[in-house]
Amino acid sequence: MRVLILTISAGQGHNKTARAMCDYFRSRQVEASIVDVYKYFNTALYKLVDKGYLLSTKYMPKTYGNIYRHIEKNDYRDKRFNSVQISSRIVARQFARYISEKNPDVVIATHIFAADLMSGFRKRGLIDVKTLGIITDFTVHPFWETADIDYYVTPSELLGNQLAKKGIPADKVLPFGIPIEEKFSRSMDKQAARKELGIEDKTTIFVITGSMGYGNVIKYIRQMDRLEQDFQIVCVCGNNKHLKEQVDKLHTHKKIYNFGFVNNVDVMMDAADYIVSKPGGLTVSEALAKGLPMILIDPIPGQEDRNFEFLLNNGLALGVTDTFPIDEALYQLMQNPNRAQYMSHMVRQVGKPYACKQLGDFIIELGN
Repeated sequence: MRVLILTISAGQGHNKTARAMCDYFRSRQVEASIVDVYKYFNTALYKLVDKGYLLSTKYMPKTYGNIYRHIEKNDYRDKRFNSVQISSRIVARQFARYISEKNPDVVIATHIFAADLMSGFRKRGLIDVKTLGIITDFTVHPFWETADIDYYVTPSELLGNQLAKKGIPADKVLPFGIPIEEKFSRSMDKQAARKELGIEDKTTIFVITGSMGYGNVIKYIRQMDRLEQDFQIVCVCGNNKHLKEQVDKLHTHKKIYNFGFVNNVDVMMDAADYIVSKPGGLTVSEALAKGLPMILIDPIPGQEDRNFEFLLNNGLALGVTDTFPIDEALYQLMQNPNRAQYMSHMVRQVGKPYACKQLGDFIIELGN
């Protein structure tokens, strides 16, 4: 059996999901490969989209959010202007030939653009292959209703009404969860995790900012440091070297263990009592799989706003705002063990630690 996984340069979540699925298939002796659609066709386009996405979300978040909301409010099912129509004029036949040469039994798209391409190819008779699309945020992005594919993989059953309103049939919906690395489905005792990290065995707040270190982390650490409660902070700054240097220079009452890019986020989550993070789809899914109550900061306008709303409205997180600062959020959780226990319970109810295996097994059966 052969599986082709299509991803997109914009953002890391789509790529992490693609890698998780590819690793699982290979562990089952299934031939699997990943293609970045933009990078495959045009290196310049790949760099432009990759950098442009980061610039738009990091330096122009309000503009990005306004565009997202405008698209969100419109119904594009019957309109000619969508990602398929634009891109397929340029790349359709070349990419269709590439897919035919790969001869996959199943194609997985981890981004709406890739799913839209596959839908367009099939409508035009360029290819004939089973196609699944994975929604990697806790909302149904604009344009998913334009993608006529076989199955839509969603983060939760709780998105069923959104899908129905977009006209997506229930028998095409697979609420398996967002596929994450297998290591997040395993749990380590907090004491053992803290020992492995070389940190004290005490209440631990895990601050993670995403691969680019987005958000006003210094402000949040200073606000938490003002609390009288005894706890320590584990901070991961990702690839943001400047942020790591800033955190390293902080003089705080609380002990801070500060890291750049790491490969053991799963262990850090096991060591933590609470996680402070922006609401990116993959980080949220990993935290849910680990059963961690969340304090959410700095959602990027657009899909992360919707993640923020989903998590708060389902009792999975507290959300930091201008009038509800992070020290207040953390104080309330630490002073109200019933609330913290309730959040932990809800997190485990909604979390999908075995999404990758469940989807992988479904696809293997589908392809046989």
